Amino acid sequence: MARHGASGARHGGGTPATVTLDAAGISYDVRAYEHDPTAQSYGLEAAEALGVEPGRVFKTLLVDLDGGALAVGIVPVDRQLDLKALAAALGAKKATMAEPKVAERVTGYVVGGISPIGQRRTLPAVLDDSAAGFETMLVSGGKRGMDLELSPEDLLEVTGASLALISR
Repeated sequence: MARHGASGARHGGGTPATVTLDAAGISYDVRAYEHDPTAQSYGLEAAEALGVEPGRVFKTLLVDLDGGALAVGIVPVDRQLDLKALAAALGAKKATMAEPKVAERVTGYVVGGISPIGQRRTLPAVLDDSAAGFETMLVSGGKRGMDLELSPEDLLEVTGASLALISR
């Protein structure tokens, strides 16, 4: 594993996620794997390919709050986003999943590679509180086949996310 950010030099152009982490001086590891285009679940594929328990690999999901504002939910790949819990955590009445094309346009990433870090627009975000139980966690690095390993505290800092129970 190559160490980047605060504890090592960064080489190459990277993705908006790695550029954001580098600019913030946050330490992270790039964890790359060969993406299988036929995989049913991008997140579970990443966990298996990287030999990491699925509860430590988190997916980034975009939601529409109360039919207007967008927000981000970050949950373990082996769990589901609890839309009611996410809405409540953000002070909204209702949350529905955003359309994939909207998610891609707003974040600048493709589905299956949406990172919570370095999105085109800063959106309200909530990280599932299960992340607090890990020294490090993995999130998408901004493209399929690339995850970033960092501490939950650093993810909260760089995204401005809050911590709440939003998975089931």
